[in-house]
Amino acid sequence: MSVMPSPHPPEFRRRAVELARQGDKSLVQLAKDLGISRSCLQNWVNQADADDGEKGESGRLTSAEKKELAELRRRNRQLETENEILKRAAAYFARENVLPK
Repeated sequence: MSVMPSPHPPEFRRRAVELARQGDKSLVQLAKDLGISRSCLQNWVNQADADDGEKGESGRLTSAEKKELAELRRRNRQLETENEILKRAAAYFARENVLPK
């Protein structure tokens, strides 16, 4: 499974968050100036807050936690597939041992 590249580079996002945190402009105006939606900018700010530990009780996963969760889910799917293959192989060989020779 491939991840689609972000339409906005990380440095653009970081700078947008810095500008939003300065508070010189409203999120609506800043987002308009940057050519993005207000909700997009708000999501970036919220994620940056979680990553920086500023809103620890927000319940939002950090970027590192999101990456780890995605990797763990991928690994879990792989292990479930391997387990299913082993179950089928065990059932096949069990039938082989039961048949008269």
